[in-house]
Amino acid sequence: MTVALPGSAFAAQGEGDKAIPHPEQDWAGSQILKHEGGSTTGEQPMGLLATVEGVDVSSHQGNVNWSTLWSSGVRFAYVKATEGTSYINPNFTQQYNGSYNVGMIRGSYHFALPNNSTGAAQANYFVDHGGGWSKDGKTLPGALDMEYNPYGATCYGLSASAMVNWIKSFSSTYKSRTGRDPVIYTSTSWWKTCTGNSAAFGGINPLWIPRYGSSVGELPAGWGFHTIWQYTSTGPTVGDHNKFNGAMDRLQALANG
Repeated sequence: MTVALPGSAFAAQGEGDKAIPHPEQDWAGSQILKHEGGSTTGEQPMGLLATVEGVDVSSHQGNVNWSTLWSSGVRFAYVKATEGTSYINPNFTQQYNGSYNVGMIRGSYHFALPNNSTGAAQANYFVDHGGGWSKDGKTLPGALDMEYNPYGATCYGLSASAMVNWIKSFSSTYKSRTGRDPVIYTSTSWWKTCTGNSAAFGGINPLWIPRYGSSVGELPAGWGFHTIWQYTSTGPTVGDHNKFNGAMDRLQALANG
């Protein structure tokens, strides 16, 4: 199922709760690399069994050459759809539909700004602007990108308990709208710092973890395994490359719910 967003993507920026200074500079891992660093050689980790290669993109990449990525073995993609409640990725339609049209399983993600508006408001904005889900076998559940604040305090001025409640609000609202629990993208370091290493989500939300090195490393509390590993920010064609933790039939199962 291809998706066309209503109206101008740019028209949404600056409306709503609070204008966002530079959303085009915020993508999954943009703040992880800045705060945590890591090896970013772009080389695929060795010795992994039963994995599927993926990428994630945002307006930072512009229009993406999906056929080249497909030819290189990439089989799934996550596309930034929204940030806060006042930004839509202007390249979303090309990226989301383009990945689908070459045969990839794809999903969309939301860059969270927990000090900007409620979790429920951001979940609804996400679903209304590209973050929905359909059981077509080609659509992954939406992902919630929780990482360091690009605009100020690491934890967005929230206490650990308030952050946990914000994530719960987003997650429950997303599920009520789509029938799916969202994937959570986060690093172990940020999660420990800003949620107190909450174990409340490990049995509910699939984990997408960034770590730019030779292994995934320690996981946040509550998760016994990761679902997706963002292992580099300097991969071929598109910088951010990922490994799905399983064979293709398990990725299809995640898409189908």
